[in-house]
Amino acid sequence: MHVTLRAAAQALAERLRSHERPVHVVAHSLGGLIACEALSTQADLPDGRLVLMGSPVRGSQAARAVASRWYGPPMLGPLAVRELARERDIAWRPAREVGVIAGSRSVGMGRMFAELALPNDGTVCVDETRLPGAAAHLVLDVSHTGMLFSTEVAKAAVSFLLRGQFPLGSR
Repeated sequence: MHVTLRAAAQALAERLRSHERPVHVVAHSLGGLIACEALSTQADLPDGRLVLMGSPVRGSQAARAVASRWYGPPMLGPLAVRELARERDIAWRPAREVGVIAGSRSVGMGRMFAELALPNDGTVCVDETRLPGAAAHLVLDVSHTGMLFSTEVAKAAVSFLLRGQFPLGSR
């Protein structure tokens, strides 16, 4: 939380290079921004797929609201303030397939700081997770934190990592 996006991405890339191929990545929230940065800017990374879970790739309204308060920057940390609190215009161009999972259960701390557009996961709006160029986008009835513990999210992530698509019948 106290490094730059570039430094965090470099550290992730070094870790990925140390593994056998292919290397799949599953990342949640800010971790998804770090993964996108690493996989789109670092050379010679192993092949594999990427699943983003609740990652506000377009920026986060809730993070902007928190960052604007006196306690926000110390609470979020410099990396989150710099990367989550700014609006982004992003598209995915690397050859690696990306699947995005967003939540629509509006339960979470983000609602305490901002009036979030619907649907949202209580912290990140579904529209903030849309990544042009991604292979698939799935919205499930989970909250931002709840997606980390959801069997349905885990099954969807595994399906994407194995086949490059979410399960048939997924919403």
